[in-house]
Amino acid sequence: MELDLSTLQADFLRYVQINTRSDERHADRVPSTPGQTELASALVAQLTAMALVDVRLDPANGYVTATLPATTDAPAPSIGWIAHLDTADYPADQVRPQLHPNYTGEPIVFANGLRLDTTAFPALRQYFGQTLITGDGTTLLGVDDKAGIAAAIAAVRYLQAHPAVAHGEIKLAFGPDEEIGAGADRFDAKGFATDWAYTLDNGDLGQIEYETFNAAQAVVTVTRTSVHPGEAKDLMVNAITLAEQLDAALPRFERPEYTAGREGFYLLHDFSGTIQTATLTYIIRAFDRAEFDARKAAFAKVIDTLNAAGDTPRYAVTMKDQYYNMADIIDRDRTPLTLAERAIEAAGLTPHYLPFRGGTDGSKITYLGIPTPNLFNGGINFHGPYECVSTEAMGKLAETLVHLAQLAVN
Repeated sequence: MELDLSTLQADFLRYVQINTRSDERHADRVPSTPGQTELASALVAQLTAMALVDVRLDPANGYVTATLPATTDAPAPSIGWIAHLDTADYPADQVRPQLHPNYTGEPIVFANGLRLDTTAFPALRQYFGQTLITGDGTTLLGVDDKAGIAAAIAAVRYLQAHPAVAHGEIKLAFGPDEEIGAGADRFDAKGFATDWAYTLDNGDLGQIEYETFNAAQAVVTVTRTSVHPGEAKDLMVNAITLAEQLDAALPRFERPEYTAGREGFYLLHDFSGTIQTATLTYIIRAFDRAEFDARKAAFAKVIDTLNAAGDTPRYAVTMKDQYYNMADIIDRDRTPLTLAERAIEAAGLTPHYLPFRGGTDGSKITYLGIPTPNLFNGGINFHGPYECVSTEAMGKLAETLVHLAQLAVN
């Protein structure tokens, strides 16, 4: 398959130089940062110039959407390709991408002393002989998820250049604020109206992710009895001490640093406190729904037990679900997964599944009515200065998407 890798690479280099770092402090905005609107507007202009139809930027949710019409009257599902505009909470201003053609594995030493080599990062070996793209060591690069955007557009470009290739309707959606968990909450699934979709976000070549955590957040407020420390005996109740008691009461080895695979956990994510008051934010995770419910119940029981042991209730908790394991829905009809396997194989890769120890935009979009597993984008070392990808790896995602479109035609 003769993909236009030079244009794919040029697109990616242009996208990453726009600072689209999202900001949780402004999650009420759409999007949370102006750079995301800048990239969205650039994509609207690009997709319009490519003569896609129904190109628009929805001000209500910050999503750029566009449609590539079907080239066949044969029965075919409508398929969505979804990627996110924002980058993670790491410096992203003045990204300076660097090209390393015909990468040999020799260490890359950035001007600030950071070193990218195969000893610390053995996954770099997959890029030998390819054009490796890195930042300059001071910022992230933006592979997550501008590689997904660039690959989706490259796949569209190929299909447009080869109108004899039969495919059904393809819809694109590039949305904001995935990294702060806010974008997909506003996604217009009813308006998008595809039979299924794929997010194109992270993962090794050939990887498919459709199992995610069930997720909840618990915010605990601890109150106290505050007196002067010189007169504290038998009177003072220190909110920090009570907070420590709560954390100690949770299972020690059911934390992220002790778990892997499909094991769930409790994580103290944020803590602030004084003698007067303390606030603890926990996240609770489990793949299995019954275990998820049991973990939430166990957390609530710990709070009840600590309150019962004191002179007066000192702990108040507010718990809310955040997202659910999309496998519970996708397993009902594995057609999107079977199709992805065949497309990956057609691209010369080996499909493999990995339970994702987090959530994706697809988690929420699946529960909005569009089954949406995740496909790889070819990069590694996300969310930091060692982030990188190769032009050829992004090309493999684009090639996979072209095969997806072809194979979906009945």
